Amino acid sequence: MPERPPFSPVIALLTVSSVWDAQLGAALKDLGLTTRKYGLLAHIDATPGISFSELARRSQITVQTAHTAVRALVNDGLARDDMSHAGAASDLRVTAKGRRALAEAEVRLAALDARLRAGVPTLSNALQGLHEEPYGGTDRAAG
Repeated sequence: MPERPPFSPVIALLTVSSVWDAQLGAALKDLGLTTRKYGLLAHIDATPGISFSELARRSQITVQTAHTAVRALVNDGLARDDMSHAGAASDLRVTAKGRRALAEAEVRLAALDARLRAGVPTLSNALQGLHEEPYGGTDRAAG
């Protein structure tokens, strides 16, 4: 029997992340949202008028990917770009339909959060704050 590879916290976290991302995706599907679209819509809602560059930076995606995803949100009536013509700065806003979708998505996310907290409270507590200051893998001692 082959020996098991050593435990990898990176692989464990990626596996757990994949499972919960799939569950969130399934919970959001009928709202016309994916995990990424939900995150982008929430950023737009929190910062009306946000630029594509800032939206991409906050979401850790390329500006081109942000444009594509926002175009889908606009086409679905969840967001609007009030300055969407060549040469003008964008003025991204969430529509009333988008606010309703966000409100329902937040209810569903809260239910998933409660399940995770109840099932693995130690992991839930360990993750607290990591989305705000993620460890980027650089050697902090060398900085």
